[in-house]
Amino acid sequence: MSIWWSLHLRREAASVPLARRLLLGTMETAGVDPDVCYDLSVALSEACANAVEHGGDTGQGGTSEAYRVTAYLDGEKCRIEVADSGPGFLRCAPAVRRAPSEAEHGRGLGLIQELADHVHIGNKPGRGGAVVSFDKILKWKKDAPLMAV
Repeated sequence: MSIWWSLHLRREAASVPLARRLLLGTMETAGVDPDVCYDLSVALSEACANAVEHGGDTGQGGTSEAYRVTAYLDGEKCRIEVADSGPGFLRCAPAVRRAPSEAEHGRGLGLIQELADHVHIGNKPGRGGAVVSFDKILKWKKDAPLMAV
């Protein structure tokens, strides 16, 4: 079974828990293992927080008030993509540095890489903006109602 959804969210802090709750609800209803649900929800929260904080100044001198979150549960994998319309990354694939554990900023991309199986960080072609996509192999609860066969 395949499940997917896409959200167009305002760049406001309140949008982050909304996206997280929708992802958790979808995965829990489908029967995904709680540990996998937690890992992906934290990774999504970090990606959304980055879009809210950094995804606003467009290269054309205006501001973007929204970002997009898309999630796919397809077969044995979940793929999540968060895209904004901000300036993007200075380099196409930024080096993710480890921030000190006591740091209050700068740990999001590193956390995403630790929690997901595969991560792609880059810029949207043409129009500007950043895209963070990541996926994880799913584990299912026993007798999961929507488990992929």
